[in-house]
Amino acid sequence: MITILSPAKSLDFTSKPATRVFTQPRLVAESSHLIDALRQLSVSEVAGLMRISDELAALNVQRYADFTTPFTRQNARQAILAFDGDVYQGLDAPATFATRDYTEAQKTVRILSGLYGVLRPLDLMQPYRLEMGIRLRTQRGPSLYAYWGDIPTRLLAEDVAASPGSRVVVNLASEEYSSVVRPRELGVPLVSPRFLDTDARGRRSIVSFYAKRARGAMAAWIVRERIHSRAKLAGFTGLGYRFDAAASTVDAPAFVRSFEDRPLPASA
Repeated sequence: MITILSPAKSLDFTSKPATRVFTQPRLVAESSHLIDALRQLSVSEVAGLMRISDELAALNVQRYADFTTPFTRQNARQAILAFDGDVYQGLDAPATFATRDYTEAQKTVRILSGLYGVLRPLDLMQPYRLEMGIRLRTQRGPSLYAYWGDIPTRLLAEDVAASPGSRVVVNLASEEYSSVVRPRELGVPLVSPRFLDTDARGRRSIVSFYAKRARGAMAAWIVRERIHSRAKLAGFTGLGYRFDAAASTVDAPAFVRSFEDRPLPASA
């Protein structure tokens, strides 16, 4: 059983790493070709392509210029420790993972990436920004989906076959990233949990910020509890969410949190 996650825009390359163990990304040659294409772009072109400020664009143009191989602990960082967005704060690996949990995550968690394709948690990566939905034209077509083609799907299929437990992929990635996976070619079920919050009137909806934290929390729970079958996903109770059978389907289990269990606003 493999769990897939999205990457994050926020990065942490300054804090002390929680583990010294690392591996090399498996698609670095493909990444290098993308870097070559990105190095042809000016700051203003990157800003327009990614819809970011000139300041952020300049930072990333410098990152593309600095990209170098081989990756080492001096010029790169493990992916699970480098990403620092809401999902990874929900995952909270540095604070909650023991050595054996990193080993388990390496077998059962994959991070989809616009630049690196598919990352294992301990794969080294260098800082970048390249969202999967960006329409970067390459020799393979008009978008990153065209560039990566069936490569992520084939690699995930191999990883599922080698992983412990059921032959299933638990999709905790956003639609932007999970869309690079081709379900028919994957050859195993793709299960996409949903996280819904209840408001004061009893109405349920997906709140992006909360859902991202919940995806990370579920991924961490799957790793720490060695969850290897989709039937056991119903046991997740992190952050106050509970499985709701009536709101679920086989491929889209629903987890609902009551209004009373929602965290208080930061200003409270």
